[in-house]
Amino acid sequence: MRRVGSVGRFVAQMWRRSLQLRVVVSTLVLSFVVVLILAFVVVLILAFVLTSQITDRLLDLKLQAATEQLERTRLAVERDLTGADADASLLNRLRQTRSILTDTGIDSGESSGSVGTFDTVLLVPSSGPTGPTGVGSIGEIPENLRSMVQGGQIAYRYSSVTGSNGQQIPALIIGSPTNTDIPGLELYLVFPLTNEESTVSLVRGTIFTGFLVLLGLLAAIAILVSRQVVIPVRSASRIAVRFADGRLNERMPVRGEDDMARLAMSFNDMAESLSKQISHLEEFGGLQRQFTSDVSHELRTPLTTVRMAADVLYESRDDLEPVLKRSVELLDMELERFETLLGELLEISRHDAGVAELSADRLNMTIPIDAAVKTVRHLAEETNTELILDLPDDPIIAEVDPRRVERILRNLLANAIDHGDQQPVTLTMRTDGDAVAITVRDRGIGLRPGEEKLVFNRFWRSDPSRFRRSGGTGLGLAISVEDARLHQGRLEAWGEPGNGACFRLTLPLVRGHKVLGSPLPLKPPGSRRAPRDPGSSGE
Repeated sequence: MRRVGSVGRFVAQMWRRSLQLRVVVSTLVLSFVVVLILAFVVVLILAFVLTSQITDRLLDLKLQAATEQLERTRLAVERDLTGADADASLLNRLRQTRSILTDTGIDSGESSGSVGTFDTVLLVPSSGPTGPTGVGSIGEIPENLRSMVQGGQIAYRYSSVTGSNGQQIPALIIGSPTNTDIPGLELYLVFPLTNEESTVSLVRGTIFTGFLVLLGLLAAIAILVSRQVVIPVRSASRIAVRFADGRLNERMPVRGEDDMARLAMSFNDMAESLSKQISHLEEFGGLQRQFTSDVSHELRTPLTTVRMAADVLYESRDDLEPVLKRSVELLDMELERFETLLGELLEISRHDAGVAELSADRLNMTIPIDAAVKTVRHLAEETNTELILDLPDDPIIAEVDPRRVERILRNLLANAIDHGDQQPVTLTMRTDGDAVAITVRDRGIGLRPGEEKLVFNRFWRSDPSRFRRSGGTGLGLAISVEDARLHQGRLEAWGEPGNGACFRLTLPLVRGHKVLGSPLPLKPPGSRRAPRDPGSSGE
């Protein structure tokens, strides 16, 4: 008993831990069921063959009984017409004979063994235009059957006749010539096959039902086998999708000790490790943002003191020696750049922390454009760069933050002047009723392939050795793309070496609406290289 118990525990343990064992055993068991089902299929096939044989046998019996009944009816007709009144009309004699057949139980409505009910038709062919003369359902008799009977043969046909309810029903029609004093008299018996049809339909329905049961059993077997593997895999897929969406607490349920259970435990360990690493990275990123913000704030006080001292020196620079005067001017310029850098660091830290706010107002878009142009006008004059404004005649009203839009355009214009090689810089604005687009196009050094993505990175420069008249800090375009996203808009870049660059700002006219397209093309006409995916620029 102990050995049996230990073997049982070993088998149970293997059953719990091995998915392969469960699938193999299930397959063997279900294969045995399939064998039984195949035997059932053989039975169904045999049933189908038997159905055909039964149908043929029913028709043979019907034909045999009909032939015997036809012989009896023919003798009765010959006997009755031989002793009938010869002075009566042909149609009356036929009606009287058919009536006698009905009264004696030979005609329709009576059963005679296995023959069932039938109808009697007496028909005499006519050479005139009036057609044949007869009693009964003359129109149900097929012409090919009549031609064979007129040739002296006993013949039959399977055809369709009109039943008592007006519907077409299958029937056996058998005919024979007669030997009477009426030349060419033909006798036909019409046997409805409704009973035989019902029997065959019942057998066919039984076969069809068995086929449906077989399909159901096969489907159940397939479902039982697939559920053992498919359901755990689907569960793992759903949980993996939720985990990828940011639900870091999602875990797979562990059931049993088989391969799927070990997979679930491995997945949970991986998810736990990834969750901890992501949490650490988020904490580290938060500390970095907090450090940047704190340093920026803490530097403001000493910077203010240094600025005050520098202003005093700058105001009295004319009284100093030329070397000291130049040093004071450089100090003032670098302090101004340092103040700008601190302000942009604080702004970018607000975007990183997600606390940047949008103060949107409905205003004419020419207001931030004019403010930006006025700010960079001195740079254009210093470099002899022509600023061209291509604005529509009608005012464009949009819900935007004027300070942020003005900062975006100021950064774009200053960047275009710095890299425009004294070529004209064009600012264009258009709208399509849903969004407003502003492009800043220069014709300077341009961008190399792939740089349209890098241009929005922080502190990135295409040519670090290039002199920047605007005194940029390397954060202007990074802040600009964040300001555009804060408006739920897009800031995109395009460029070709030697053919300049084009930056496109697209903003919705109504705050909160989604930007689907842009009223202006990003790629200028006549350029050689197509732009990258607009939706990915600056990301």
